[in-house]
Order: sequence, then structure tokens, then C-alpha cells
Amino acid sequence: MSRVIIVGAGGAGLVAAINAHENGAKVTILTKDYPTRSQTCMAQGGINAALSNAGEDSVEAHIQNTLKSAHSIADEDAVRFMCESAPDAVRWLDSIGVPFSRTTESKIAQRTLGGASAPRACYAQDYTGLKILHTLYDRCLSLGIEILNEKYLLECITDKDSNGKTYVCGVSVLDKRSGEVEVYEARSVIMATGGYSRIYHTHSTNAVGSSGDGIAAALRAGARVSDMEFVQFHPTAMKNSAILISESARGAGGYLLNSKGERFTNELAPRDEVARAIDDEMLKGEDIFLDIRHLGEEFINEELPQERKLAKLYESVDPVHDLIPIKPVAHYTMGGIEVDENSKTSIEGLYAAGECANHKVHGANRLGGNSLLELIVFGKQAGEAAAKHAKKSEINLNKDIHVKDINNFIIDVKNYINEVDFYQKREFLGDMFYLHVGIKREKENLESLLKDVTKLLENLPMMGVSDKSKIYNSNLIEFLEFKNMLELSQLVVIGAIARQESRGAHFRVDKPNENDELFKAHSVIDKNGNVSYED
Repeated sequence: MSRVIIVGAGGAGLVAAINAHENGAKVTILTKDYPTRSQTCMAQGGINAALSNAGEDSVEAHIQNTLKSAHSIADEDAVRFMCESAPDAVRWLDSIGVPFSRTTESKIAQRTLGGASAPRACYAQDYTGLKILHTLYDRCLSLGIEILNEKYLLECITDKDSNGKTYVCGVSVLDKRSGEVEVYEARSVIMATGGYSRIYHTHSTNAVGSSGDGIAAALRAGARVSDMEFVQFHPTAMKNSAILISESARGAGGYLLNSKGERFTNELAPRDEVARAIDDEMLKGEDIFLDIRHLGEEFINEELPQERKLAKLYESVDPVHDLIPIKPVAHYTMGGIEVDENSKTSIEGLYAAGECANHKVHGANRLGGNSLLELIVFGKQAGEAAAKHAKKSEINLNKDIHVKDINNFIIDVKNYINEVDFYQKREFLGDMFYLHVGIKREKENLESLLKDVTKLLENLPMMGVSDKSKIYNSNLIEFLEFKNMLELSQLVVIGAIARQESRGAHFRVDKPNENDELFKAHSVIDKNGNVSYED
């Protein structure tokens, strides 16, 4: 039976696995942690679909809202495909048991998120992503799909055919439990490894594992990446912990207030606009708060129970009675591995879905509620395409050679001298990114940071690990994650310098206007750091 390897067990990976399995492939999922710990759990607000269950809506309105939020650089065909597929995607989730909240008529409940012209986000209280993820995980288990946990991705393994075309033939991983290098042969590989916003370290809503491993590995293998400079900042993370307070709180009627108790922006504008409005207030010396007190305890406990728990746990405030102190932090990365209309990368047999992929549906700013939709629609597409490719593809992989090469790399890393603490440098990188590659950017600061990042890359051999053991060597894994983040952070900064305009989540204070003549296009960065712009 043809084999498909899926790296990553979040929503995109699990959907891809289900669909590859149903299309006749033998599927193995490799994940560096556990499926129920994936970033999909944090998508609380809802999944967009024009069902018109809570007000008049249409697929065309969904398309236009998405294109507007993307600031004119989304691929309209891809957006149209995603939005037209949305109702069926939600109905499929409903059919496999996702416990959506319901209206009094027993229809799937919907709420309005930022940038939407209608209540379009289908939700399950404020646990939407978590409940979708758990249902998908149960589905994979019921189908007998193989899931191998604690496998850290090292490299995509590629070869060339007789025509010189690069194709994928497997992946190498580090088994975290044993410390052994393993190679998995496959005719098709799907990357579903998530985004890279943990570059911002503690200034991010994402879990520590969002280090861009799949993007970095695909890039080293020769895949194209694009739009890396576009990083979305979520307006409402809690001030002290950066834990996300869902957009559903504003969708339900929550207010944003400054220290004077004044509302200063449209709470349901697109995220880039709201984040900049908050930043403007903070620069005036204002503290910013989310106020949902007026919604009432009964409503909060029924519709926003997680937000109340999180506020009490991490901020020691009860939003039934208190204001929630908030700030914008890095939340979602629009850039990633470039894919075509079949979710295929520039490498034959290598596919990508979810946040690590760039299907060009988010452009410069993702519309709230489209992330869960993207992973369902394109996870399905990637799974079907990978299964189809695996049936006709032939590979010839010498595992022993690759195991030896990767083992030598691991030995080299363990032999790096330990003169510089990479944990301190990781914190430094996060702080500098938040300051200079954050909500607002400026050329001089970006160029200075690029020099810092380049120097950090050059000095990696001085930042060796102190733990030389094999079993559960978290020190080694965190170093490899830091290496990946450095490689990607260089591309983010290069892209931000090259795009001399302001568009969506990329705002240059020295170039505050959109420049359609030069930059109404997607940025592609090659391995030498050269940037080009393509429609």
C-alpha cells in the first residue's frame, strides 16, 4: 500500500490523515508532542461558513470580507474555493460529532468576528478549536491511523529524478524518548507543522512549539516560501501572560477601553486595525482593558466560560466584575511554504496545509474565523492529493546513509562549545522582534536587527547544549528549534525591509501607505535572501 507521512497532528494534519486514509493510503502521523497539545486548541472564536443561521449572509460576502482583510494580495481563486467549501466543511465536522453550540431552532450557532459583515463564525462556546481537534483525533483513532508521538522533525529527505527534478522520499526525525535518529520513507509527505510566531518568544499567544520547524526543513530542502513578513498581532492577549482572550469576547459585545474608560476604536474592525489602535493608545501612556462586565454572569458562563477561567487564573481578575488588562501580541503567521491549487509545494510529493502553508488566502491580514476553515478545507485537499500521488510514485531511499548523516549532524551540534547561552539569545530575539518587527516597523531598526540576527546565526557554534545525553534531551530540541527560528527570522526581517509600504499586518512608519504599483503582490525569498514579488 502507498504510504503518506504527515508531520504535525494539529487540525490540518488530522484532517489530511483522515482524507488520505479514506483515499487508500497507508498513513503515519509524526508529531513532536501530542495531538491534543497542538495550536489548534487555541482557536477559540469559531470557524467561518456562510450558513445564515444567525442573520443574512452569503458565500460572496464571505469572499469579499476575506479579500478586503487581505489588502488585495490574496489569490481570489483560492479564497473563492475556501469560502465556497466552508458550508460543507462545517457540515462534515457536525456529522463526525463536533459539539457546536446551537440556536433555539437547533441550528449551529454563529457569531460575528472582526472584519465580518455578518454573524458567520460557527462556534462551540469559546472552545471551538479544542472541540474540533478532539473530535478529529477521535476520528483518526477510530480509523486506526498510526500516530507516533514525540518525534521531532529534522529534515525532509529529497532526491532528483532522471530529469533533475527534486522529489521528496521521506523525513528524518529525532525520537525524543530514545534520542535515536529515525528515517521514515514515504511517497508523499504533508507538512502540517504550524506557524513561526514563537520567534516573538513570550510576546506571542502561541505554544512554545510554534517554532516553524516544518517551514525551515522545507526551505532547506528547496521549497519556496513567501509572505514571511506578514505576522498578525491579536489585539487581546492578557497583559502579563500573553494568554489569548478570544475574539469571541468582542464578537459577543465586549468593549475596548483605555485608562480613562473611553472606547477608542471599532472593536470588530480587522485585527491589524484594532491592534494599531491599541498600540497608539499605549504610546500615549494608556493602559488598555477589555470590558465584558455588561454581558452578565449568566451569558459569560454559558458563552465565554474559558475566557473567565483564563482571566481568573492568569490575571487574577474576574471579568464578571473586573476589567481585563490586555495588549496585542504575535498570534498568526500568514507566510509559509508556498503551495499550488492542490496544496503541493515546489518539491514533487511534498504537500503542506495549515499555518505552515501559504495558500494565499490570508494575504496581508487573516480574517478572524478563517484559520480553522483553512485547515479543514486545505487539509482535506492535501490529504487527497498526497494519497493520489503516492499511488503512482516510486522512490528509492537508502535509510542507512541518511541516518548516518543526521547522526553526524547531531554529534556536531553536541560538540559545539557552550560559551554563549542560547536561551538568553532566544529571549533577546523575542524582545527585539516585538519592538522592531511588531505592530509598527521602521527601516533603520529593521536593518539593525538583521545584523543582529545574522550575527546570531554565525555564532550558533558558540551556543552549544550543556546536556549531552540522549534520552529526553529537551536542551537539544530547544537548540534545534532556536536554530530554525533564527533561519526564519532572517527571512521575516529581509521581507519587512524589502516591502517599503504599509499593508495589513505589515506597517512601516517610514512608509505608511500602500504602494500597489510596486508591492501589490506576494513576496518570495530565495535561499540567498533575494526578494521578488509575484501575483
